Amino acid sequence: MKISEHIAIYVHDNVDREWLLGEITGGHLFDFSKDLQELHGEIFSNVLLQRFIEEEIKHGHFEIETLNHNPLVTSSSGEQRKALLNHILSKKPAYIVLDNMYDSLDSAAREFTLAIMEAAAANTILIQVLSRKDDCLPFINTVYSITGYSIRAKQNKAEFLGSLAAAHHFNGAIPPPLKQYAAEKNPLVKMSEISVEFHGRKILQNITWQINAGEFWQLTGPNGSGKSTLVSLVTGDSPKGYGQQLELFGKQKGSGETVWDIKEKIGYFTPTMIQQFERQDSVERMVIGGLYDSVGLYIKPTERQVKLAYEWLKLIGLSGGRNKPFRLLPSGMQRMILIIRAMIKHPPLLILDEPTSGLDDDSAATFVAFINKIASETTTAIVYISHRSESGLSPSAVYELLPSATGSVGKVKYIMG
Repeated sequence: MKISEHIAIYVHDNVDREWLLGEITGGHLFDFSKDLQELHGEIFSNVLLQRFIEEEIKHGHFEIETLNHNPLVTSSSGEQRKALLNHILSKKPAYIVLDNMYDSLDSAAREFTLAIMEAAAANTILIQVLSRKDDCLPFINTVYSITGYSIRAKQNKAEFLGSLAAAHHFNGAIPPPLKQYAAEKNPLVKMSEISVEFHGRKILQNITWQINAGEFWQLTGPNGSGKSTLVSLVTGDSPKGYGQQLELFGKQKGSGETVWDIKEKIGYFTPTMIQQFERQDSVERMVIGGLYDSVGLYIKPTERQVKLAYEWLKLIGLSGGRNKPFRLLPSGMQRMILIIRAMIKHPPLLILDEPTSGLDDDSAATFVAFINKIASETTTAIVYISHRSESGLSPSAVYELLPSATGSVGKVKYIMG
């Protein structure tokens, strides 16, 4: 096949992305790869972005500049991705491989990126690697679906979009903890007129927000609106909470608590956490490690701990795979294990930062159903941070950050069940 059209490649969670990118540009899996070897191309991916960030940190200067003329390392993920895309386009490549190009982008940034791609498509071959069907560029008509190390299907867009995602069905109820936390007084988190700025740049303005036990919040806002800054106040990672009206689990910030006192009551997940677990621990040991908040398990678990891990794994249909190496699981299942690890003690608060980023449609649907189940069957409060509006997600309220020249302000919207 002489490549003359734009192409989409839909990947499931069990696909090795590094292998796939090699097959696209120089392998034998695709009928168009031979033609690409004769052309100059570029790859837009998170791996490349991280390389630029690491070089920036190492050498103290930046090759890629964001639209705001800030270094990558201090920019939001959306700003970083837009900067990388502009850098690639400036090289005028014959083709671009776009690996999950919409990850971490808000709706305005997605529209901005689409407009750039539509303009580039006139002179550049675009090969889009995607995990979510609704991300497929509108002018692409041929879609390959990849599972494992092989092509499962080659379809036109109508056929491709016709199949629906199916969520996993869970086996029973959420297992109770071995030991209950002492009852926390409401609110778990209370912010009153909190403002934050960095280097003269105002990020948050007069933020007032209260999180109570059992509430399910979705935190939204465009790229750069201060979502990460707001979460860092809750987790205790930011010193900007000192001297402000911030109460965490019944204590005024700066009244003698340590950051570990705060973190002990918070389950936290972001997809980049997976990179922290390089050991060859089994799934079971990963889950039990959540009881100790440790990377790795250094003591022999008790029978009760093993039984509890088994109940959680049975819930997601993985009890028979408890001895499998965690690192060898598909990314969607790895994330489920890390959520179980965060929830095994039933902490008062669970924070999920872009949890479905990079997942395929089936895994995202399963993940959303799992979070809804945790919300409905436990007293753990949930803060779910995402740019993407996930079908089926059932938060009880939304806290939206709205940017302004004097810092983002907050708006609360309660959702009637």
